[in-house]
Amino acid sequence: MASNSESKSIVISGGARGIGRCIARTFLTKGHRVYLLDIDEEELSHTTTVHLKKYYEFSKLGSSLCNLRDIADIRRKISKAAEFFNNRIDVLINNGGIATPQWKDGKTMEDPDTIDEWQAYMETNLTAPFAMSQACIPYMKAETSESGTDADHVRDPGSCIIHIGSFRAHQSDPNQEGYASSKAGQLGLMHSMSISLSQWGIRVNLIAPGRIKVAHESKEGDRTGRDWQGQNSEEDAEHHPANRAGMPEDIADAAIYLMNAGFVTGQDITVDGGVLKKKK
Repeated sequence: MASNSESKSIVISGGARGIGRCIARTFLTKGHRVYLLDIDEEELSHTTTVHLKKYYEFSKLGSSLCNLRDIADIRRKISKAAEFFNNRIDVLINNGGIATPQWKDGKTMEDPDTIDEWQAYMETNLTAPFAMSQACIPYMKAETSESGTDADHVRDPGSCIIHIGSFRAHQSDPNQEGYASSKAGQLGLMHSMSISLSQWGIRVNLIAPGRIKVAHESKEGDRTGRDWQGQNSEEDAEHHPANRAGMPEDIADAAIYLMNAGFVTGQDITVDGGVLKKKK
């Protein structure tokens, strides 16, 4: 297996904008290869061929459109990503999903129409990470010797899967049943996967972001020159014990840590600036 310092092959769902785009850029700047999946064709094209053009031109970056509610499409696109990486995937980051936490149009749980949104949350935020992980396993398994063991895995952090969850798995505002439940479900998925996949040398962890300002990580943000500082308000400083809102880089840093942390599996790391610890 590749050593800790060598280039890794990394698949990121929801990689066209926001946290996913920042994670992709961070890994690329550290010398890794990245394959992005996203359903937004315009944003994906911009990120791949404009924002990260230099990596794309040197075959360090690839991408495909992918509908996370279509299991067959997920399997096709993971196969395509594996082909891009010569049939080896080291890291999967399940970042794609529905990020809007409340029911649409001010609906409450009492409204029967929320059932369709509930289904969308579950399929996109919970079923898709399971299906993505399942499709990646054949390309992530640790190589075994004739004795059936992999001595290098003792020293190397090995392959890993990182789910991007939410602090809403632990604390909700009103009318977030669908979002919070799907994110809480990711915790159970991560726990179980970390045990089941250990036989193949695959670690599984979860990052739970808090309020992360991401508007600048987009095609429009690039066009207008928007930055993170312009989104960080006095209210954000007052609300967070860390004295600021979150940056996408905060989540990328956590992902880098988990990729290299060979003795960490089955863990959820909350990156929320201390909000969950603050009494309202």
